[in-house]
Amino acid sequence: MRKVELLSPAKNFEIAVAAINSGADAIYIGASDFGARVNASNSLESIEKLVNYAHKFYVRVHVTINTILNNDELKQAIELVKKLYSIGVDAIIVQDMGLIKASIEGKIPPVQIHASTQCNNRTLKKVKFFDKIGVSRVILARELSLEQIDEICNNTNCEIETFIHGALCVSYSGQCYMSYANGGRSANKGQCAQPCRKKYTLIDEDGKIYLKDKYLLSLKDFNASEYIEKLINSGVKSFKIEGRLKDENYVKNVTLYYNNLINKYAKRTSSGKVFADFEPDVNKTFNRSYTDYFLNGRTNCYNFLTPKSMGEYIGKVTEIGKNYIETDSKIKLNAQDGICFEYKDEFYGFKINKTENNKIFPNNMPQIEIGTKLYRNYDNEFEKILSRTKTPRNIGVKFQIFDDKIVAEDTDFNRVITCFTNQQKAQNPDRAKDTVLKQLLKTGDSDFYVINAEIKSDDIPFLPVSEINKIRRLTLQNLMNERIKNYPKLVQNPISYAPIGIGNLDSKFNIFNDEAKSFYENCGCEVCDKALESKKIIPAEFELMRCKHCLRYACDLCSKKVKLGKKLYLQDEQGKKYPLRFECDKCEMVILSP
Repeated sequence: MRKVELLSPAKNFEIAVAAINSGADAIYIGASDFGARVNASNSLESIEKLVNYAHKFYVRVHVTINTILNNDELKQAIELVKKLYSIGVDAIIVQDMGLIKASIEGKIPPVQIHASTQCNNRTLKKVKFFDKIGVSRVILARELSLEQIDEICNNTNCEIETFIHGALCVSYSGQCYMSYANGGRSANKGQCAQPCRKKYTLIDEDGKIYLKDKYLLSLKDFNASEYIEKLINSGVKSFKIEGRLKDENYVKNVTLYYNNLINKYAKRTSSGKVFADFEPDVNKTFNRSYTDYFLNGRTNCYNFLTPKSMGEYIGKVTEIGKNYIETDSKIKLNAQDGICFEYKDEFYGFKINKTENNKIFPNNMPQIEIGTKLYRNYDNEFEKILSRTKTPRNIGVKFQIFDDKIVAEDTDFNRVITCFTNQQKAQNPDRAKDTVLKQLLKTGDSDFYVINAEIKSDDIPFLPVSEINKIRRLTLQNLMNERIKNYPKLVQNPISYAPIGIGNLDSKFNIFNDEAKSFYENCGCEVCDKALESKKIIPAEFELMRCKHCLRYACDLCSKKVKLGKKLYLQDEQGKKYPLRFECDKCEMVILSP
């Protein structure tokens, strides 16, 4: 079986620990600056605390430094990387080529470099470039199919990471400039205002309306659970859960769900066994309904009704009373559950005050019709379970007891020996053996659990219970020290320049500092334009977004079916019109600046 990594998000230390205890093999987290989620930053002290906890289980810590950087920020980022390496961080996730140039020149220590999905890694050619220069890992675009991922894995040597769950950006990552164009908040600087979750109207040049006041750029959430085995067999190394802004309950639930799933098909890169005290269910946690996106061809990946959580389908309305709604639901509902539904093309919701059999008594009686589909987007009892859960993660240990010592070995073959100081002969050898075995099984609040304990001698000394407990504590502490000493530290192999195979680079390469420009020039390119963020005025009909999501397809106006001579526009709630361009040979939609 292949060894793979489940990579979980963390907004802070507490959520990171919850993810580790739920089965994550690696954590990605933001530092104090330069992460693509500006509201998910952490101090060096907090990250060091996380590293110390994670490394006990051989869980790796990756830090996001995946914004584009100006000249001064690049200098600060280089200093930050040095500090991160000194506290034991395993990898940095980067977008800016200035940091890769710094690695080539030895200005940063040999921490592993992962090319962020913000680098627009959606072709074999692009991934091969990063593979050739020598980065440790490439994080793929979410829009790729199973066939494309398989082709990339089979034609490169670097590790491949792919998303498997969570929110979807409608634009190719790193290629969205709409937030910056509309208010100066750049997605490439970690400040996205999420214009894709707002209402728009689809109109043509004559003013004909195709869709009015809908969330036309809002996608469902990604769920690749059906394809995990295929992705493992393709050679994907790391499976990434989106969600550095998500809460602890979300991260616990989703991490444990994929931990259990991946265990069916692969070995894991970290250590320890998860002793879960709840059954995970990703349908019960935040989701805008699910899509497998483009893994297996073009599907209905959008949710025009709402950018909010839909949750799980529970049934239809069968009767409406004065203060209650009756349903055909076979799912047990509870007071304080959140219910949502569609009514006359709008999205509504309410909380449950109480239930009686299949009758729901809302806190505010809504307008609703018989036959309406109901969804539960907040499961009060499940959230309580997640909040109370004490799911621990422990490392397996085997004890062998000889006449003068105890040998302890963990599942990673770390071994320590503790000698007995008391050599008093046991008057009742059988009882002495039973006492030793009984006490060794009590690992208490340590990070270990006992796989087995075996007595290898016919004549072990008499040891008081207090002495056995002391020996056990000392042995397990020494074993943990041995684990940390033998932590399998990875380093970045030397990176070098290589031809990228593109002559002229425009603003979509997000070149924001002089070192990034120099990097590409050393790779045989001519930089014709710097990043859009370096400009104060947005050119007319500039490419603000490039998407696999297509509104012609969504409206059944695909060019394969309908010849449409009229230009289409996306109009926002303020009346601003964005021209749309459809590149049907690539099956892509482009949103242009007004």
